[in-house]
Amino acid sequence: MAIPAIPSIGVSGLGSDLTSVAQDVSAPAAPQNGKGFGGFLGDALGKLAEADNQASQQAQLLATGRAQDISTVVMAVERAGLDFQLASQVRNKAVEAYQDLMRTQV
Repeated sequence: MAIPAIPSIGVSGLGSDLTSVAQDVSAPAAPQNGKGFGGFLGDALGKLAEADNQASQQAQLLATGRAQDISTVVMAVERAGLDFQLASQVRNKAVEAYQDLMRTQV
């Protein structure tokens, strides 16, 4: 059994505009600065590692007696700890969202 085609509905004056809009919507949007989600994630993990290295260096300076100000050491260690907690919470939310998607019935 053949299914007949749906006749097109003519909209005067908007036909070509609607076609171009439909083509624009169907094309995936490219990242404007050339980075996708993976690039942003890599940058965030790089900053996390940098904060951890800086905290380790500051703690080592304090342990060897070469630290000028203890408050900068404490701030560097706390900043690294907070950055790690934030990354951990973002990871937990991403895993939770993934699990919710996998539980969704199609």
